[in-house]
Amino acid sequence: MIKAMGLAAGLALASAGAAMAEFPDRPITLIVPYPAGGGTDIVARTLGAELERELGVSINVVNRAGGGGIVGTTAIAQARPDGYTLGVIASDISLYKPQDLADLSYENLTPIGQTNELPGGVTVKTDAPYADLAELLAAIEASPGQLSATGAPPNANWHVGYVGFMLAAGADPGGVNWVPTQGGTAGHLDVAAGNSTFSTASLVEARALIESGELRPLALSADDRSAAFPDVPTMKELGIDWSYGLWHGVVGPQDLPEDVQARLLEAVENAANSDNFRNTLIERGFTHLWRGGDDFRDFMISDMAAMTEIFEQLGQ
Repeated sequence: MIKAMGLAAGLALASAGAAMAEFPDRPITLIVPYPAGGGTDIVARTLGAELERELGVSINVVNRAGGGGIVGTTAIAQARPDGYTLGVIASDISLYKPQDLADLSYENLTPIGQTNELPGGVTVKTDAPYADLAELLAAIEASPGQLSATGAPPNANWHVGYVGFMLAAGADPGGVNWVPTQGGTAGHLDVAAGNSTFSTASLVEARALIESGELRPLALSADDRSAAFPDVPTMKELGIDWSYGLWHGVVGPQDLPEDVQARLLEAVENAANSDNFRNTLIERGFTHLWRGGDDFRDFMISDMAAMTEIFEQLGQ
């Protein structure tokens, strides 16, 4: 009887251990710290569909916008570290500490994998009186303080891209009024409505407005032209030595168990390298790129160091 009870207890413990190892066994929440329709949202929803196939559970994408990504990223960092709350973040995570906006960085997260990059650009309303980027820059120089740019909250991703572009072009960033928006999509809509002169957010986020004839791209801030926008010249082609874009990646809260990390790394890598994810992103104008685990963490460390240097140069 005692042996039988011991055997039963052992089997029960083994069964419980097996059950605990079967991650995941329920839906996963994937937080996007930005509004629906933007670049990060596109990445998350495309990747989420692939992750459902990889993990065999539902992936619920939830938009938690606010504070240039701080609200949603904080929600990811503060989630229970069990693997059931993850997030797709953007390179804004590298901007918070250098500006003392939030005590929030890679240190508060478990980096799982970087999936892509997303170059910025310059987009104007279709009927704007600027045939090209040179004419826009000439108008900025001729009318300081009269034109406006948009695409992000102050000192967030596309605002940093704007500052870098203006400095590289030999123009004064303070000579244009920056109009804050919650993200790139909102910025493009602001330009299409005639409320701002140009946006420095990604062309990906402007694609629908470009295809509908409401917006016109003048340049791409990338090393090479985009397959999605082959007729749009890069800034380097136009004599401006500037390339800037966002990156996106999947993260979890700090202290994820190692077995959960391993399962998620495998699933996210397979999803990010799937034909559907890769082709969808390339068609939309993203640059596909994979960095997993420690490589992603090392990249996040170096990226924040680079952003710290930029803000030090700007005296912030």
